[in-house]
Amino acid sequence: MSRITVIGGTGYAGSALVAEAASRGHQVTALSRSLPDAPLPDVTYLQGDATDEATLAAAVKGADVVVAALAPRGSLAGPFRDVYRTVARLADTAGARLFVVGGASSLRPAPGADRFVTDLSQVPEALRDGIRTDAAVIIEDLPATPATLDWVYVSPARSFGAHAPGERLGRYRLGDDVSVAPEDGGAISAADYALGLVDLIEKGEHHRAHVNLSH
Repeated sequence: MSRITVIGGTGYAGSALVAEAASRGHQVTALSRSLPDAPLPDVTYLQGDATDEATLAAAVKGADVVVAALAPRGSLAGPFRDVYRTVARLADTAGARLFVVGGASSLRPAPGADRFVTDLSQVPEALRDGIRTDAAVIIEDLPATPATLDWVYVSPARSFGAHAPGERLGRYRLGDDVSVAPEDGGAISAADYALGLVDLIEKGEHHRAHVNLSH
C-alpha cells in the first residue's frame, strides 16, 4: 500500500479521492484549509494554507504519492500556479509521484488539434481566467519540471464538479490528451473519477503523461 497525500483533500474531487484511496487500504493524509465535518477513520487530516511552503512540506514529507486537487478560485486564483510549482518541487525532492486533478479544457477534440482552452468563447467570461490558469499547469509548468519528477495530469470529463455530481457507476473510460467524448465533453462523477485516478496510482503505467477520465 502507498502513503498518499491529497492536497485539497476536503474539496469535491479531493474528498472522493481520499475516500477511494482509504477504502483500498492506502495510508492517506488530507491537507485542506478546513477540517471535514465527518472525518473518515484511518485518514490523517491536516489543516493549513496551501500557499505556505512549510505547510506543504509537512504534508508531502514521507509520501509515496502526492495528489494536487486544488482549484484556481478564491484566494488561490492568483498564486495557484506558484503553489503547484512548489508542490511539484517538493514532490520531486521527496521522490514522490505527483498526480494533478486537472481540467477538461486542456484536452483536445482530436489528435493534433488545438486544445479546447484555445477557444473559450462559449464559456462565461468570469470563468475564463481560471480555466486558462488551470490549463497552463499541463501546457507550460509540468513539462518544464525536472525529468526526475514522475507526474500524471488527470483531466476529468467536461461535466464534472459539485454542480453536476452524477452517480457512481463503478466504471470509467481512460484516454490520453484527446477527449474520450469530444462531441460534448462527456461526464463523470467524483466517485468514478476517484476510482480511475486511484487505479492509475496503483497500476503505475503512466509517466509524465496527460490522461482523461470520462463515463
